[in-house]
Amino acid sequence: MSIGADKKGLVDAEIVIVNDSALVAETGPLGTAVDIQDLPSKADHISVYVVHTGDSLPAIANMFGVSVNTIIWANDLKKNQPIKEGQVLIILPISGVKHLVVKGDTVASIAKKYKGDAREIAQFNNLEVDTKLTVGMEIIVPNGEVAPPVAVVKQPVRGEVRIPSPNKLVYSGYYLRPTRGGLKTQGIHGQNGVDLANKLGSEIYASASGTVIVAKTGGWNGGYGNYIVIKHKNNTQTLYAHLLNVNVGVGQTVSQGEVIGQMGSSGRSTGTHLHFEIRGAPNPF
Repeated sequence: MSIGADKKGLVDAEIVIVNDSALVAETGPLGTAVDIQDLPSKADHISVYVVHTGDSLPAIANMFGVSVNTIIWANDLKKNQPIKEGQVLIILPISGVKHLVVKGDTVASIAKKYKGDAREIAQFNNLEVDTKLTVGMEIIVPNGEVAPPVAVVKQPVRGEVRIPSPNKLVYSGYYLRPTRGGLKTQGIHGQNGVDLANKLGSEIYASASGTVIVAKTGGWNGGYGNYIVIKHKNNTQTLYAHLLNVNVGVGQTVSQGEVIGQMGSSGRSTGTHLHFEIRGAPNPF
């Protein structure tokens, strides 16, 4: 049985169903459609595969003799995205990527973009290395790789916190200094923490209102000794470590400025001080 297929301009030819699973170009330099077990070594056309129950990307990739990434890139799939029965997948004839030519592209520039070899690209696509490419032409890059997207992180203005939901700004005044008086003995270190020194037993205050999610007493606790973590409504957390005493428990709601413990030197600590972290926002202290 032969049918026509056209998905995003990738396939526009007569195709046939092979073993009730794969759709392979019917004609070509090698003749009629081959058995699917021989497909990886003989096919020179883009194929189409209809997903069946129980299929997985590694199994399909192995069936066609290509890498899993080749299928992911050809079908604009996200990493670890599940496939579904009936889903149509584009399968390249070789491990690599497919590139749609845009203005200014050359075989050399495409090779550089995907870390491929210009001569291999030219040979596979029946081109010369210096062939002038036409916009819209589809080029297969053998063993090419798609570079992962570069995450662009917009840095918040100093003293501000950008809340994911709702989208509002919370200024540095959101956080109260967790101890009165004393000195900062060490600047930013660890997970956005500072060290604030004061007298043994000095009161430690909740820097902002929130819910206690950790309240540890006794033991090393990763070097924090006795420590508290509070989760706040702006999706940030504050941590208070090396405490002498812990006055709150997990699940307890605390108000900004409420006494939650006393300054000490428990855990990995040299001298009495508070190690104070703000996770998810700049530390103004």
